Amino acid sequence: MELKNRINGVWDTVVGHRRWLHAHPELSGQEQDTAAYIASALEDIGLSPTRNVGGHGVVAMIHGKPGGSCVGLRADFDALSIPEKTGLPFSSENPGVCHACGHDVHTAMLLGAAAVLNGMKDTFTGSVKLIFQPSEENATDSGAKKMIAEGVLENPHVDAVFAQHVSPSYPTGSIALNKGAMSASSDRFFITIGGKSSHGSAPETGVDAVVIGAQVINALQSIVSRAVSPLDNVVLTIGKVTAGSRYNIIAEECVMEGTCRTLNPQVQEQLPARMESIIQGIAQGMGGTYQFEYVKGFIPTMNAPAECALVQRTAQALLGDSCVIVPEKTAMIGEDFSFFAHEVPSTLYWLGAREPGAPFYPLHSDHFAPDEAAMKTGMEVMISSALAYLANPLDH
Repeated sequence: MELKNRINGVWDTVVGHRRWLHAHPELSGQEQDTAAYIASALEDIGLSPTRNVGGHGVVAMIHGKPGGSCVGLRADFDALSIPEKTGLPFSSENPGVCHACGHDVHTAMLLGAAAVLNGMKDTFTGSVKLIFQPSEENATDSGAKKMIAEGVLENPHVDAVFAQHVSPSYPTGSIALNKGAMSASSDRFFITIGGKSSHGSAPETGVDAVVIGAQVINALQSIVSRAVSPLDNVVLTIGKVTAGSRYNIIAEECVMEGTCRTLNPQVQEQLPARMESIIQGIAQGMGGTYQFEYVKGFIPTMNAPAECALVQRTAQALLGDSCVIVPEKTAMIGEDFSFFAHEVPSTLYWLGAREPGAPFYPLHSDHFAPDEAAMKTGMEVMISSALAYLANPLDH
């Protein structure tokens, strides 16, 4: 009850944080104003944040009684290049950019948790490192990777990291998590097929890059259906195709972009060679040329068993068993929290944020608007998990 009262005491401020962040979204790598706002909010509660960690990242420490462990709490704060259509009174003031993935909510909750934990620092042993991370949405320029490279997990060494991500798939008042894979790898690839232009009435005088591209698109799907075990989750999606200049001209170039996702790191390593073999065979066999670039992004997020069990026990005590859900399947989205989990034992959980009776809009929808009431649940679970870890550090 004391924790609930402390959360209620900062609630209006947390809502204000969320709404300011929502109205002022910034893209990956451009989060100057957001970072300045976060740092100022931390200073207002008496902390001394470090700025510009791994780009626009912000880090702050809360020191409890001497000794003990250090637990990290992470929130991301970049937005997406999507025009907002929620109709909220605090909608994005930055045209073409909005918080369609809930990072504004993540950051507001961590700011609220910071205020609560700072007010409780005389009651726990150890320390809490607050990690506000930029550039999560950029799979090829991960903010997590940059922050880790600049030492965010050291000085002091972080023993475990916890994070949460809002989800419209679960109702407000619940969380969802499982041991092992919580999100997929997220890689990006670029394919350029070269042909020979000619008049559309005489295709035999040219090499049709569009036809070659179509064959490549179909053939690449055989990797998922025939080259990978059906027990392994794999997604290979081509999301963008650009070709041609006029309806009656054979296209001399077809450019494609796409993504690969898997839960198996070994499969992730095998995909580039498999893909290039198919692309090369088809392009050259049909008289064309090809260029292929495969850019590795996020690795799968793997929840550490002991830390995951700690969060589950903590949440069950707070919310009840029925509100702590084990997902039937792992989401194939990418999440660069995976790099934290690769370095130290960590856990990411989904925070239910679907208001009863509200229409369903998925993450990255221009209508996505998580239930603000979910922030109370998120703060309670995150703070309690951090305190539970500090009270009984897990032996690794």
